[in-house]
Amino acid sequence: MISQSRVSPGISFWIKPSLAIGLMTICGAVEAQAASPSVPFLAHRAVYDLTLGKSTGASAPSAAKGRIVYEFSGSACEGYVTNFRQITELQSDEGGARASDMRSTTFEEGDGSGFRFKTDSYIDGKLVDTVDGKASKSADGGLSVALTKPTRMKSDFEPSPVFPTAQMVRIVEVAQRGGNTDEVRIFDGSDGGMKLFDTMSIIGREASGPSSDPLAATADGLKGVRRWPVTISYFDGEKKDGEPNYILAFDLYENGVSGALKINYGSYSLDGKLSKFEVLPQKACAK
Repeated sequence: MISQSRVSPGISFWIKPSLAIGLMTICGAVEAQAASPSVPFLAHRAVYDLTLGKSTGASAPSAAKGRIVYEFSGSACEGYVTNFRQITELQSDEGGARASDMRSTTFEEGDGSGFRFKTDSYIDGKLVDTVDGKASKSADGGLSVALTKPTRMKSDFEPSPVFPTAQMVRIVEVAQRGGNTDEVRIFDGSDGGMKLFDTMSIIGREASGPSSDPLAATADGLKGVRRWPVTISYFDGEKKDGEPNYILAFDLYENGVSGALKINYGSYSLDGKLSKFEVLPQKACAK
């Protein structure tokens, strides 16, 4: 289960400004949602090897490579912990190669009431940004966010969004019912830790053939598990219209695992193939 906050845009100066197109708008308050899937999400460690997909325009990279290491653990009763690292090297015909390295840790309360996050971003081995904060939901449905880094600041948001694991739970539940779309506002601590995203998820029919990730056919925790192709577009919640900031496409397994990644940044995209997968120990919730 990889959300937008766990996907680094690589080197930002290679991303073109967005052009105006229709933006999905969320109207009315979004209720707080506990991350309690009917099929428990699997504690796991996954490694994805990244390669360049499409690349268009003068500002796009000519070559790319990288790796994502993603670790997910916890449960609906204990809360969910994610540890994530993405290293991406982009090659430009004009500017040479530069490497970005994003490392993040998050904790999401299982009842959907709170979220803690910390992200360190490096360029060519040099720390360039740290975001550290927490978000909590109030009884009246609002969201309060407090940062300690890069500077101390607080902000309140309405309507209250859902957090990343709860978003994936929603999508799995829609897929299980045979639905094909889901719209929700989310908060994931990304982009400075003070931004909400409106999301539109398109869910395809349940996959019946083999995955494009060969490892998934034999890996414990994935073989025989239902999965659906999902595409999520993430829009800046403060803008009335515009292109999505990112588009993330992947196979979503019923137990919350993501495979066959495609990350679209506009002028270029990255493909992520599952190269390693390990099931981690997991404590079940008491009945």
